[in-house]
Amino acid sequence: MPSGLVRGTSGNVSARTDGGMLITPSAVPYEEMTAGGMVFVRMDGVAIGGKPSSEWRMHLDVYRSRADARAIVHTHSTYATVLACAGLDLPAFHYMVAAANTDRVRCAGYATYGTQALSDNALAALGTDANACLLGHHGVLALGSSLDHAFGLAEEIEHLSEIYVHLRQLGPVEELPAEEMQRVQEAFKSYKR
Repeated sequence: MPSGLVRGTSGNVSARTDGGMLITPSAVPYEEMTAGGMVFVRMDGVAIGGKPSSEWRMHLDVYRSRADARAIVHTHSTYATVLACAGLDLPAFHYMVAAANTDRVRCAGYATYGTQALSDNALAALGTDANACLLGHHGVLALGSSLDHAFGLAEEIEHLSEIYVHLRQLGPVEELPAEEMQRVQEAFKSYKR
């Protein structure tokens, strides 16, 4: 991920496939990854062809619970992680928060990486509709209809998080009304993704 969303081997990416998902391998630098190096994980959690990312369980649980999720990008991007470490949601301070199909990108409670508890917390923060959440003291999770869509959403959440962190330095941040966020969410449904 050459976009600055990750450093070293942090973060991971997956895509839904027939019978499971393909996910980035554990502890392999992104510049060394190849398409053939992705790890297949069946829907029952059995990995084939390598050691999957430590976050494989969270990805798989999202695919099991959200039929609309076709791809997932998980990063430790700077500003989204600042909010996650502070335990803060990303509220509706800007209409583009609706790009995540929600009026607030919720921050999940902290749990150790790679655990079922982290997966459960992420699913609770995502709910049935949101396409992104912050992971407490960890990073951000973005879902999409394609890898490009999920990656673009992860970038958007990072950009919005940067703006929000700076705004908070100026004082209280005004949020847009719920009705306006619903209008924007509806309008975004007609955008091609």
